[in-house]
Amino acid sequence: MKIQNVKGGYDFLPNEQKIRNKIKDTLRVVFENYGYNSIETPILCYYDILSNKYNEEDDILKEIYKLSDQGKRKLGLRYDLTVPFAKFIALNKNKINFPFKRYEIAKVFRDGPVKVGRDREFTQCDVDVVGVENQMVEAELLSLYKDAFERLEIDIIIKYNNRKLMNGIFLECGIQEKLFSKVTTIVDKLDKISSKELKESLINIDLNEEQIDSLFAYFQYSLEELNEKGKEFKNEILKQGLQEINNLTSYLESLKLQDICVFTPTLARGQNYYTGNVFEVYEKNSKLNCSIGGGGRYDKMITNFINDGEVYPAVGISFGLVPIYEILKDREVFSYKSNLDILIIPIGTNTESLKLAMNLRKMNLKVEVKMQTKKIKKSLEFASREKIPYVIILGEDEIKENYFKLKDMNKGLETSISLTDLESVSNIIEGITIL
Repeated sequence: MKIQNVKGGYDFLPNEQKIRNKIKDTLRVVFENYGYNSIETPILCYYDILSNKYNEEDDILKEIYKLSDQGKRKLGLRYDLTVPFAKFIALNKNKINFPFKRYEIAKVFRDGPVKVGRDREFTQCDVDVVGVENQMVEAELLSLYKDAFERLEIDIIIKYNNRKLMNGIFLECGIQEKLFSKVTTIVDKLDKISSKELKESLINIDLNEEQIDSLFAYFQYSLEELNEKGKEFKNEILKQGLQEINNLTSYLESLKLQDICVFTPTLARGQNYYTGNVFEVYEKNSKLNCSIGGGGRYDKMITNFINDGEVYPAVGISFGLVPIYEILKDREVFSYKSNLDILIIPIGTNTESLKLAMNLRKMNLKVEVKMQTKKIKKSLEFASREKIPYVIILGEDEIKENYFKLKDMNKGLETSISLTDLESVSNIIEGITIL
C-alpha cells in the first residue's frame, strides 16, 4: 500500500493551518459586521438535487463526485454551497424571516483539473441573501468584498457583468436560445483559451462566422457604448440587463468602488443558475491566473426548488480559501509563531506541573506541560525551536519555596513569581507594567 493523499487533497501543517484559520476568522468578522448569520448544511446531497439545473454536457456535472448508499440511492458530494443553500431555504422557509442573510464556511468537492489555487477538496466561504430584488444588495456585497480583502491586505479587481445582458447579446447576434447554455460555457473559458480556440469551439456547436464575428464585436463595447447602442435595441432581455448593470454601476460610483470594479462584457460565470449581475474577483497583481472570489444573482433556483407560487430572489458571493491562501502563505507576517504562551518543564513535579498548567489556563493562557523525561537543555531547545515565548521550570525546590521562575525565551530574562500570585504571569505575558 502506498501511503498518499488523493490528488487535489492536502494535509496542512500547523503554520499552514494558522494562515487558513486567519483567513476564515477575518471573513467571519466581516460577514457578521454586514449582518450575516452562520448556518451549516450537509456535505452529502441527493444527486438529482445537485444536477437538477444542468444539461448532461455541462462541465459541472462531470466534476461531481458520485456515490450511493446501502439503499442504492444516488448521492453526490456537494460541489458548491449555493445549491445546498437553495435546498436549505426550501426545507426551512417557514422557520426563517425574509430577507434572510446567511454565511457558511465549509468543504466542497470537485473532480476537476488540479492546479495552483484549484484543488479537488477545498473550502468555500459564502454569503447569500434571499428576498431582495434590487441591485442595492449587490453593491453592498461588492463593498463586503472590498472590506474583506483590505483586511487581508490583498489588492483586488472585481469584474462584473449581467447574464440577461449577455443573453440579449446572443439574441442580437442571431444565436438560438437553445444554444445559450453551450455558448455561455465556452465564453466562460475566454481567459483560459485563445481567440482561435474559442472560435473553433463556437463553430463546433453550429455557430456561423457571421454570428461569431458579431459576438466578438459586442464583447469589445464599453458600457457607455452599449448604452448608446441600446437606444436601438428592441429585445427586452437585453434592455433589462442594461438597466440592472447601470443600476449597479450607479451604486458602485456612489460608494466610490469604481476604481476596483470593472464592467467586463465577456464575464459569464458558467453556472446556468445565474439570472442577473455576476461578479469575479482577481488579485490586482495577477500572481494567480484564477479568480479568488465570485458570485451573482440567481433568482430562479430557490423559486423553482420550492415551487409554491412565491418568488425567492437571491444573490450571493463566495471567497476561495485555496487561492487566497496561496497569495498569503509566503508573507512574513505569517512566519511561524507558536500558539502557546508557556511551556512548563517538570523536574520531578508532574502532578504539581499539571495543577499549575490548569490554573494558568483558567486565566486564558495557552499552556503545555512537557511530558517526556528529558534534560532541561533539550526541553529549552524544544521551546526555542517551537518559538514558545515563555518557559517555567518547576522542580521540587520551587514547590518547597513556593515560587518559580518565568523565563522570557526572546530576551533571556527570568522573573521570580510566587505560586500564589499567578496574576503576575498574565500581566507579564500581556505586557502590563505594575507600578
